[in-house]
Amino acid sequence: MVSHFSVLRAALAGVLMILLSACGTQEVRNRSSVVDYLYSRSKQEVVQPSIPTLRLPLKVGIAFVPEQPARTSGFGLWGRPSTAGALTEARKTALLETLAAHFRRYDFVGSIEVVPSAYLTAGGSFTNLEQVRTMYGIDVVALVSYDQVQFTDQGLLSLTYWTLVGAYVVSGEKNDTSTLMDTAVYDIASRKMLFRAPGNSQVKGSSTPVNLAESLREDSAKGFEQANQLMLASLDQQLVAFRQRLKDRPDEVRVERSAGYSGGGALEGAG
Repeated sequence: MVSHFSVLRAALAGVLMILLSACGTQEVRNRSSVVDYLYSRSKQEVVQPSIPTLRLPLKVGIAFVPEQPARTSGFGLWGRPSTAGALTEARKTALLETLAAHFRRYDFVGSIEVVPSAYLTAGGSFTNLEQVRTMYGIDVVALVSYDQVQFTDQGLLSLTYWTLVGAYVVSGEKNDTSTLMDTAVYDIASRKMLFRAPGNSQVKGSSTPVNLAESLREDSAKGFEQANQLMLASLDQQLVAFRQRLKDRPDEVRVERSAGYSGGGALEGAG
């Protein structure tokens, strides 16, 4: 006579075989691109940069460039909840505020405006930036872009995460989140990029199908937060390098001081 334990063991073995045969890797990618925004192939406009003239103190705007539709690839037994739109408008604003606070520390920044994403159009190029310049009275813009990829490995690649809960087999998910954030600073009038500052983070996590969506959202938020902090540190380094470039190659960028302005901050000694 076959025992209940033998039946249960056979049933679990069958479930394991099904799970193993369904193993796979899924990927969701959310991104935005400064290149696609400023140099869209659909535009016939020829972008010809000229020598920038920076008038201190600078009037700076910061904004996220328009994002592209989320891309999903791969397959898995449990399906894949979409993380499209993980970086909400509220989250973008919060990240831009931290960047704005960082810029305000510099003596050469006179004012800084956080520009809502709605004012930047996909492929808008410098024509769109000229509109933003007129609207906000800015001279320099810091364009923030990002590229976040989330991988989920299921089945054979995740065996170490499997646990038994009663008579059920729960498949674990191995989640890797890679996030790149980048700030490119442009002088709008000359259409010249002054410098850029990147930040890149890696977040490794795991979950079960029950809380997969929640775990991915948390990892996404953590990835953006870490990448943002690294980007801010990179910004300080790039400003030091930019200041040195102004001294070594003064013909590449002109620096003027407005009447009554005697500061300079990180650009002190230039011009």
